[in-house]
Amino acid sequence: MTVIGFHCSHEQIDPAQLLRDVQAAEAAGFTAGMSSDHLSPWSSRQGESGYAWSWLGAALATTSLPFGVVTAPGQRYHPAVTAQSIATLGQMFPSRFWAALGSGEASNERVTGAVWPRKEVRDARLVECVDVIRRLLAGEEVSHDGLVTVNRARLWTLADPVPDLVGPAVTPATAARHASWADGLITVNQPHDTLRQVLGAYRDAGGRGPARLQIHLSWATTEEEALHVAHDQWRSNVLGPPVAWDTETVEAFDLIGESVSPEQVRESVLVSSELDRHAQWLHEYVEMGWDELYLHFVGQHQAPFIEAFGTHVLPQLAPGSPAPQHRSTTRPRRSRHEDERHRRHLVEERGRLLRRRRDVPRLER
Repeated sequence: MTVIGFHCSHEQIDPAQLLRDVQAAEAAGFTAGMSSDHLSPWSSRQGESGYAWSWLGAALATTSLPFGVVTAPGQRYHPAVTAQSIATLGQMFPSRFWAALGSGEASNERVTGAVWPRKEVRDARLVECVDVIRRLLAGEEVSHDGLVTVNRARLWTLADPVPDLVGPAVTPATAARHASWADGLITVNQPHDTLRQVLGAYRDAGGRGPARLQIHLSWATTEEEALHVAHDQWRSNVLGPPVAWDTETVEAFDLIGESVSPEQVRESVLVSSELDRHAQWLHEYVEMGWDELYLHFVGQHQAPFIEAFGTHVLPQLAPGSPAPQHRSTTRPRRSRHEDERHRRHLVEERGRLLRRRRDVPRLER
């Protein structure tokens, strides 16, 4: 059975209300939760940015839902801090937590004062962070000198099983790269052909684990209201990368959004006042092969959406719960061949980037 999860948007809803919302979502029949992790919202109209990791402890403690978070180690978060956060939630709530590790966005990461690196540098930094985090979660003492620096880090509190580390990707190329390390895939709703390519690239490259899809949608009792909500709340988000990656301020996102029409928003948000139409869209994603769907109603007032979808949409999909995670902290990490190939990849990436480092002087040690 497909998992139907509730997406928790910290950039739009204050954490106290969002906790009430996810509790209501569980009561309505949603079978999982997923959290954003933002320091800054996408627009001033959204106007929130609660701290995801504090909130996740409360959400896991006050519901029985499994949760995931989409986060970015390497700049705002040192990878050892991310690993400790993952291990703590995993130890407290076994088999109920996963973390998707991405390369981040400037709007959240620039606050450290460090330079915002080029995309290929960010991608290489993410690979290093994933390796550090995996080793820490396995109980190793880790030192590392590269695009991130780690000095004799060790986690004394470990999770068993180790939470899954998931690869977020919006392009087939990124999905294929993540297949080398990820325990699952997550992406956002895009044209069906693009989604098939992303999922196919991940699986063809040997990608394992659940395929998760976040779906931006808007529903209201009238078509006009559904479109108004989508345009008000999500028009700053529809241009995609590299705009979403590299824009630094809420004010800049607001300016970008001024030129986005309601019809352009429809290209990124599923807008309809008809609940059966939403159910049909979700069925299409299930048939495409996505294991878990996370519904993000892009409005700020979630209660009508939760009630309507719980009553009319979820029963048409008969959602199930995610399969439990079974991997122990004592499991073999990789075969010798896989480990050598991974280390060789890291060395090659570091060498290539070191030759070009004069372009990013603040990354130099």
